[in-house]
Amino acid sequence: MKNLIIVTLMAFPFLVGCGIQSLPQGKNSTEAALAEVSNQYKRRADLIPNLVNVVKGYAKHEQETLTAVTEARAKATAMNIDPAKVTPEQLVKFQQAQTGLSQALGRLMVVTEKYPDLKADQNFRDLQAQLEGTENRITIARQRYIESIKEFNNLVTVPPTSWTNSLMYHFEKMPQWDMTPEEKAQAEKAPEVKF
Repeated sequence: MKNLIIVTLMAFPFLVGCGIQSLPQGKNSTEAALAEVSNQYKRRADLIPNLVNVVKGYAKHEQETLTAVTEARAKATAMNIDPAKVTPEQLVKFQQAQTGLSQALGRLMVVTEKYPDLKADQNFRDLQAQLEGTENRITIARQRYIESIKEFNNLVTVPPTSWTNSLMYHFEKMPQWDMTPEEKAQAEKAPEVKF
């Protein structure tokens, strides 16, 4: 018994250095980063009803576009993910819903180009600026999430922390954020340049 205590006390610093704390901290950091991504998407979703209402006043003939934005927002806000229990399938569905909303918003912004009075409206310009700022925040939050996943997956798979993981925690690699099929298709399409 005395020898077991001595061995345990001698091994404790090694175990601490091999991930006994860093693995759970890495998991917590990754979950927090995904929660921030969700938070920024919620911020965007909260701005959309105001934007749609301002556009409605000017672009009465664009009901189809406005309906598409509203429906995409409803779909995106209905998709919730639990950062502690996210699966690759849930992450893909979440990304697809958010991509659908991004595409609908893109179409709405194209439509607004036809309405100079709308583009001059201070409320619209303020909402557009807030939306642009939120899109930037989403990009940063996604980058931080991608980085935290990489760091956590390194802890899970690279020795010596992977040894601690296999002995104590049994964490699996987390799914990495990836482009949806729609985003990949858009990225592969060459931009049209017209003069």
